[in-house]
Formats: sequence, structure tokens, C-alpha cells
Amino acid sequence: MRVLAFVGLGVLGVVVACAGALVQDGWFPGGLLLALAAAVALFHGGAVATRSRLGAAVPVILWFVTVMYLSVSRPEGDFLFAAGAGPYVYLLGGMVAGVICATLPRRSPGDASGARLGR
Repeated sequence: MRVLAFVGLGVLGVVVACAGALVQDGWFPGGLLLALAAAVALFHGGAVATRSRLGAAVPVILWFVTVMYLSVSRPEGDFLFAAGAGPYVYLLGGMVAGVICATLPRRSPGDASGARLGR
């Protein structure tokens, strides 16, 4: 069951990257914020749902690979990312958010290291 969760998170990473690539420049600046919010929600939600850092890492990696693939211009001259501030913010913001979500420390529910003793 856990493997299916990771496969689903990977597919969602590809879908969010494709949707974000289309929306981020189409409805600038609202689309950019929407695309980044969707990516952050996926990365953090994957980590929380699977209770592991791998739950954030899988969609981050596939999101990044998809965005890199979509950013390459084709011989016909077609491309999804124009040279501008919006696409760079989407790319760098998504990468930073992914790294943050994948490296956040996980606390188990029984961890009482911050509890005060003797009171």
C-alpha cells in the first residue's frame, strides 16, 4: 500500500508541474502564486500523509524533472517557459519549497522533548 502512495505522489508531482507550467504565466501574478501553492501543498502533504521525508522527495524529484523537460525549447520553437521573472520564480520557488518540505524534521507523536518535567 505504501508503494502505491509513492506512485500516486509521483504522478501528482508530474500533474502539478504541468498545470503549474501552464498557469504560472497565463494568469500572472495570481497564477504564479496558485502554481507555487499547489506545489507546496503537494510536497508538504506527501510528507505528512506518508509520515516520511520520502513522501515529499518523490513528488519533488518528479516535479523537478517534469519542469526541466518542459523548459527545454523544441526545434520547432515551441516552449512553455518564457524568459521572464515569473518562470524563474516558479522554478526556484518550487525547488526551495521542495527542499524545505523534504528536509523538515519529523516529530513522532510520543516525542515529549519539549515538555517540562516536575510540574
